[in-house]
Formats: sequence, C-alpha cells, structure tokens
Amino acid sequence: MLLAGPAAVLMKACCRVTILPMKSNVDILPRYALPELTRFVAALFCATGMDADKAEAIADSLIMADGMGHSTHGLALAAWYLEAAKSGVMCINGEMRVVNDRGACITWDGQRLPGSWLISRAMDSALERIEQHGVVTVVIANSHHTGALAVYLPRLTERGLLVKLICSSPAARGVAPFGGTEPLFSPNPVAAGIPTRGDPILLDVSSSITTLNSARQLVARGERFPAKWAMDAEGQPSDDPNAVVSGGGSLLPVGGFDHGHKGYGMALLVEALTQGLSGQGRVDQPQGTTVNIYLQVTDPSAFAGVDAFTRQTQWLVDACHANKPLPGRPRVRLPGEHAMTRQRQAAADGVPLAAGLMESLQPFAIAAGLALPQAL
Repeated sequence: MLLAGPAAVLMKACCRVTILPMKSNVDILPRYALPELTRFVAALFCATGMDADKAEAIADSLIMADGMGHSTHGLALAAWYLEAAKSGVMCINGEMRVVNDRGACITWDGQRLPGSWLISRAMDSALERIEQHGVVTVVIANSHHTGALAVYLPRLTERGLLVKLICSSPAARGVAPFGGTEPLFSPNPVAAGIPTRGDPILLDVSSSITTLNSARQLVARGERFPAKWAMDAEGQPSDDPNAVVSGGGSLLPVGGFDHGHKGYGMALLVEALTQGLSGQGRVDQPQGTTVNIYLQVTDPSAFAGVDAFTRQTQWLVDACHANKPLPGRPRVRLPGEHAMTRQRQAAADGVPLAAGLMESLQPFAIAAGLALPQAL
C-alpha cells in the first residue's frame, strides 16, 4: 500500500479511548516503523469491510497524530473507531452527498463517513480548483470524528497554501456560554497552517480551555485538572473533571471566568461557519458522533504573491525566536514547532506509541488474522 495524505507528509519531513498517561518520556516509548504501522492499521479497518481509501485515510491521520505528539488523538482512538465501523455508527462505504457546488464554494453532507477521509477529499477538491479561484471553501455536515486537526495542515502548507480547518460537534454539549451554567457548545477547535520560508506555523486550539476527551481520560485515571478549568452545575469553579463528564457541569471557555467572552466568541464563530453554512446543526438535534467541518484554502499568489507573503511570515517567525525569553525558559517557539520536529524524528526513527497501546489492538488483529507489528 502506498502511503498517502498525512503519512506521506510524515515520510517527507466525546469518545471512549485507550487510556494513556498524562505525560510520558517519548525517548523511552516503543517505536514502530511508519510504513509497517500504516499498513497494519489500514488492514485493521479494511477487515471491517471499509473501503480501502477510507481505511488508509484513517490510518494516516491517527499515526500522524502520534508522530506529531498528539497521542490522545492518535492510535488511542483506533479501538473506538473500529467499534464504530463495525457497529455502523461510522459509515464505511460510499460517497458524500453534494449539497451545493459553486466552484469556489462547496457544501457536502458527509453521511457519517470517516472525517479523515472527508477532509482528504475536501483538500483534493481545493487543490483542483485553487489555481482558478485563489480561495476555495468546503463545508461538510454530518461527518464522523476527525481526530487532531493539525495533522492535515502540512499537506497544504508544503505547497505554499494558507489553510484554515475548523470543526464543531452539534450533538455534543460540554461548554457553557460565558455568563451561563448550562453546557451548550462542543470545544469547537480552530486550526490553521501558515506557510513560512521554513517550517509552517501550525495552530490547533479549542474554544474551551481543555477538551471533553481530556476530561474523560482524567476521570478514568482518577486525576484532576491542573487548575480550575471547569465549573460545576451550580456555576462554581472546579478542578474536578467529573463535574463535566457526569455532573452536569461545563468546561470553561478560553479566558476562564475572567475573560471567557473570548472563547465564547470563538465558539459562536465556529458554530456559524460549520453549522450555519452547512445548514445542519444543533437546531436539528442530531444524535451520536457527528462533526461539521469548515475548510478554507487560500493561495497567496492570488494576492500579493507567495514571496511577499512568506517575507512577512518569516519575519514574524524570526522576531518571535529573537524575543527575550522569560527567566530560565528556552527560546520562544512557534506553534507547531515541536510537532514538526517530532514528525521528522518519527519518519526517521519510528512512531512512538504508549506502552500497552499496541497490545490493546490485539483482539482486533486476531479477528482480522493479522500479526501485531514489532517495535523497533
């Protein structure tokens, strides 16, 4: 199987998940060769009856997440995805439904197909049209889970394209609006890839201080938030993730109790872009795992030009690196800098996986007649 999507980039440079430690020393984690690991994971999904291109897209995105260091959204999700594929919660065959297509503006119903595959197809469409239009926007309703958004960005930034990737989960409620106490929004992540003359700037942030997935993992480990990142059902600050997971409480928006109007504003914008433009959202009361996606790709050559664009972005990178750091702290870094470094190491030395994660996939491997990959 040829590597495609995020895994090819790696070679060039509300859910139940496997529980991972909060912090691990990546240098002592078992590592697995990228091509072998990708073939194995794709084969696991093909064994469910999934179309091969969809299985490859899932394998690429999950493994890329582990390679970048986003371990909570890497192969820790594989067992949940496999169960969703087998149960029919995730659709494993077929195509999206085209709702509207006006050249530079595309709208799809994702039909609960894998989010990684839908994003890959959306990027294909954008690349086919970007030379003509300069800016291409694809909005998708009713996708299955997408995983970590940062993993998709390098495919476009390496072509000198600016990309924005934004998601919401209209069936999920875990974040109250600022000034309220009742959960209304999902964490609503916003990601962007910004080309420079070196590594891209890769943003991937949520509109809430943390995520529902992280809260569930803390509950499973019997741990608490590092600070009061939540509020209970009565609106009191809390560091207890149970207040969110089972107590009717809420994650706080970015800015917390003092400046949470900032994260609240982000959440509103995300919902408008992903649900308003797609025409499907909370008002329709969807159930289960459903994600709406907004992808916008911009070609700087349609504006002042690529050189002019990267002249500005590279200056910003250099100025941030030159900024005097806090006492005792290392050099100021750019978002995505560590992820790109880890990515290159994973391509050269193997993808690090948490101890026990591969063994957790053993039942699926046995059912598929596959042998687990061996650590390097």
